[in-house]
Amino acid sequence: MKLNRLTERIWIYPFEEERDRPNLGYVRGDRRSLAVDAGHSDAHVREFYGALEEAGLPLPDLTVLTHWHWDHTFGMHAVHGLTLANARTDRYLRQFRERVRSEGDGVFLALHESIRREYAGNRPVVVIPADIAFSGEIALDLGGCSVRLFQSAAPHTDDSTFVEIPGEKVLFLGDSTGGVFPTWARDAALAAKLAGMIAATDMDAYIPGHGDPMTKEAIIADLMEED
Repeated sequence: MKLNRLTERIWIYPFEEERDRPNLGYVRGDRRSLAVDAGHSDAHVREFYGALEEAGLPLPDLTVLTHWHWDHTFGMHAVHGLTLANARTDRYLRQFRERVRSEGDGVFLALHESIRREYAGNRPVVVIPADIAFSGEIALDLGGCSVRLFQSAAPHTDDSTFVEIPGEKVLFLGDSTGGVFPTWARDAALAAKLAGMIAATDMDAYIPGHGDPMTKEAIIADLMEED
């Protein structure tokens, strides 16, 4: 998989449908770098890091999670540097870790075929909490590049974190615009709230968890479409 450059400071390691791997973002500041999401497994992280090294980019100093779901977080134990998550995401990770410890890996592997593909060959399931938990909003200075992490209501989960890079006019959405796993039903009121938040932004690119960059108009149209 090839690392794609989106702007002067932002790259994306693309999503893959077969193993339900999401986009992994990379933001390069003058002093430090940030990854968006931690990947589905240690193998996913290694492939991402291999692409970074091939592009001559340093490994991320920080990795922020957009929400707790496994395809975005279960590679955390293999990431370089520190991980950040909102407090609710961190709590969900701790709860699921305890569930796996008490019920075994099978409770996770049974969730979906894509998980079994990712963890083929008895790959260990490792769930860990974040290094840093925050609530509401946090601002980061990567050196010549500011990043805003903030929470907002969304139909996919109740722990969504959005990653805004104002200077590059890019907003990472995670899976926030989707419905609830596994039925994918989408609450219309939450979708409308998210559409309102996005309408108030002014970005050139909006990055979904599993798809190509989108325009604001396309995102809002999708959110307001009746399921």
